Amino acid sequence: MAQYLSAVDFWVFLWLWVWLLIGTVVWLAGSPTWVLVAFAIPFVALDLYHGNINILLAAAIVLGFKHPWTWAFVLLTKPTAGVGLLWFAVRREWRSLGVALGTTLAISAVSFVLAPELWSSWFELLAGGLGSTPSSPHIPVPLWLRLPLAAVLVIWGARTDRRWTVVVSSMLALPVLWFAAPAMLVGVLPDLREYVRSRRQAEAVAPTEAEAQS
Repeated sequence: MAQYLSAVDFWVFLWLWVWLLIGTVVWLAGSPTWVLVAFAIPFVALDLYHGNINILLAAAIVLGFKHPWTWAFVLLTKPTAGVGLLWFAVRREWRSLGVALGTTLAISAVSFVLAPELWSSWFELLAGGLGSTPSSPHIPVPLWLRLPLAAVLVIWGARTDRRWTVVVSSMLALPVLWFAAPAMLVGVLPDLREYVRSRRQAEAVAPTEAEAQS
């Protein structure tokens, strides 16, 4: 895979990547109005500028409610963000949890067989980063403080059927809160859009019911 990617011109790859991110935002937003809302969020523009994966993480989590295997992308890139899987555990959706973890283990096993040295390098990188302070600007809230809060949030969300808490908790549990990390909040847009739609429908029905009673 690496040899094929290295054969692609950098600028071609860059533009394809940027359009992938933009397309993901448009998909999550779902309508022109919400697309404008999404791109008005400074963190989204910052994430697009840096070409990070926060938007793709949000998409994987949103898709994960229907297709749990997409959680493999989250777990293999930002393991601590996997706190969002507590949603399935609390709701006793064991099949979904099993698919998410099983897919991750399967991909890990295959990749370990193909390139074990890359796993060694990855573990060394993780070990080297433990306890160190990032040199680049970030939101200075340590993971040991954020992780319990993220767990409490997603547990509450699972018990009260609030899907948006999975996205927010996973964002809070990122290994480092870079300034572009809140771009993950675009994953809240589908629930927010549904909430607004439900409220409008309820407001439209209320006058009709009042007239019928009168």
